[in-house]
Amino acid sequence: MTGENESRDHIIKRLKTIRDDAGAGGYLLNPDVPFVESLISGMCVNEARYGYPACPCRLAAGARDADLDIICPCDYRDPDLNEYGACYCALYVSPDVASGKRTLAAIPDRRPPRDQRAKKTGGVVPAGTLPVPVWRCRVCGYLCAKENPPLVCPICKVSQDRFEKFL
Repeated sequence: MTGENESRDHIIKRLKTIRDDAGAGGYLLNPDVPFVESLISGMCVNEARYGYPACPCRLAAGARDADLDIICPCDYRDPDLNEYGACYCALYVSPDVASGKRTLAAIPDRRPPRDQRAKKTGGVVPAGTLPVPVWRCRVCGYLCAKENPPLVCPICKVSQDRFEKFL
């Protein structure tokens, strides 16, 4: 029973962190608490298994570099929210879905097949145009101009490896 209690405590702590981060970024979580807890449980399993919280609704490769696009919050969250009112796994939902004004429907997976995935490199600006590179958060689009990207995105709280060189 101790292991189950520790696991449950971990899920509740992770849920609080995700809910706080979502709220700070202007996002809403699905109001179905048992459903959300099952997703968080899957993320915790993936984190224990792989070392990162891969989306529990997708098959992770088990290599962080190959799975950067599906580490929660995934790269597809915002486009899915804008078009369908929820992200692929329905952890994040729009205000209309959260309030019951809009019902959830099936959301197609935007993730390209493995053989078509390639790291985005961004545009190249002629030397001397900018004194430092511009970095873009692949999750929320936050831009910053400095030598290196921030350790954590100040907007959506993802880690530094979720940034790409934009200019």
